[in-house]
Amino acid sequence: MLKRTEESKLTSWYFEIDRRLMWCLVGLIFIGMWAMVSAGSVAAERIGMPWHFFILKALPFYGIGLVTLFVASSLNKKWVLRLSAMDVAACLLLLLVTLVAPAAVKGSNRWVDLGFVSVMPSDMMKPGFIMITAWFLATMKEKFGGNIFFNREAWRLRWLSWWPYLAVFVPAFLIILTHPDLGTSMLYFLVLSSMLFMAGLPLVIIPVLIGCVAVVGTFAFFTMSHVHNRIMSFFTGTGDDYQIRQSIQSIQHGGLLGSGDDAFVKQSLPDAHTDFVFSAIAEDSGAIVACALLCALLYVLKRLFTNALSARDPFVFYAASGTAALFGTQVCINMMSALHLFAPKGMTLPFISYGGSSFVSFCLLFGMILAVIREDKWK
Repeated sequence: MLKRTEESKLTSWYFEIDRRLMWCLVGLIFIGMWAMVSAGSVAAERIGMPWHFFILKALPFYGIGLVTLFVASSLNKKWVLRLSAMDVAACLLLLLVTLVAPAAVKGSNRWVDLGFVSVMPSDMMKPGFIMITAWFLATMKEKFGGNIFFNREAWRLRWLSWWPYLAVFVPAFLIILTHPDLGTSMLYFLVLSSMLFMAGLPLVIIPVLIGCVAVVGTFAFFTMSHVHNRIMSFFTGTGDDYQIRQSIQSIQHGGLLGSGDDAFVKQSLPDAHTDFVFSAIAEDSGAIVACALLCALLYVLKRLFTNALSARDPFVFYAASGTAALFGTQVCINMMSALHLFAPKGMTLPFISYGGSSFVSFCLLFGMILAVIREDKWK
């Protein structure tokens, strides 16, 4: 009998990749599809559209996202970095477009109309931001040693120093803040801070960062009406808290096992398919299923931390850690908003909420993470 002596590229990919992380992500995507059928149908009927309106709009993004996830996971490190650089460059151009010709969605000027689809550059830049920052920190560490923050050589004006990095991302963050999008700005800031601390930024800098957050938050509170209203509503219980009340009632009505066909509270819950999809799932299927979903999201974090700690390449360590920081922070903000533990931020639940830009960007990010983890372990 003839025996097979060489494995195909597809076979090698399958056995080398972190299959537990990959199949967990695929499971989350299908949970998001199921939630879209339920929450998306009532959201469409609320605005006078057919029940399948959001489902049909989401299907192309699910297809693009799944293809992106699997194709990106087969790349090598060089192509991951090239793709990340292209992502950052394209998103910077789109962010500049938001300053001159934005596409307003629900009163927000953070979108760009490409003719066939509207995209949010601040969401699409997340994969490139994580990967380029991880590469930058690893390369700086290799060249300047452990002290990359207070080393004078690291601050000299050259192509590999802090100035080119800051020249790329600081303007991007300022544009995002002026959209106005305080939530996404703070998300980027928190993720960047966590990656810098993992790269050796002294803990004594924490008060400085807290002070920066306080200054930006105070400025936003007094200059951005929607930020002022949400914060006052959260702390005082006054003002427009309709969304929060409906979210809490949806979760309560679901009980342990869910309301099924009797789930009626979500029908009057604004953004049941986006910002408050967790509440809609809890009402449909109950607290047990909602907790199972939370466990699946936590398992993704566990796999990221495990891969980060076992990484041989510092770049993989920073990339996996940064992805964990981004994913975990966004999950926390979304769920805490739904449970009235945090002021609403309009932030999606990764892989679950409706939103083409967010979904495709997370598929790209995790595809690239799977790729660099695979190469780090086997190549």
